[in-house]
Amino acid sequence: MTSALAYKIAVLVFLENPAGEQLLLLRAKPPNLGVWSPIGGKLETSTGESPFECAVRETREETGFELAPSDLHLFAMIAEKAYEGEAHWLLFLFRATRPIPTLPPTISEGRFGFFSRAAIEALPIPETDRTALWPIYDRYRDKFVALRADCAPGKPLRVEIEQITPA
Repeated sequence: MTSALAYKIAVLVFLENPAGEQLLLLRAKPPNLGVWSPIGGKLETSTGESPFECAVRETREETGFELAPSDLHLFAMIAEKAYEGEAHWLLFLFRATRPIPTLPPTISEGRFGFFSRAAIEALPIPETDRTALWPIYDRYRDKFVALRADCAPGKPLRVEIEQITPA
């Protein structure tokens, strides 16, 4: 049984440049301090913000790039139990269908880089990203998949598919 932890709702936004390289942020703050990951953030639940609204806002705040909800494809929803033993997360994963034209400037959250999908494998990234997140992106980015993951420390990561909707 998983202990009583806070439940957080967040989005991740996968952005590419015109060359098809992924935009990643080298995080200067927890969670994921010191590792590369896609941009994202927590929903403002007090205002009733939707996942799409959050993805648009986070993209603007972190990169300065303006997206509309119609520029986003929701490709995954992941319920993570006990991520890093700190909290449960409900994550909505979006792929921007419009490329980001330039590398954003460094922000308080960290600095940005563009990387080919192959180069990402050699970067310091969260282990759950390596074993679950990027394979999910590779396989389902043009579809929709709902998953649940048991991320409890000391146990092997277990990801289960709950539903797949074809493109």
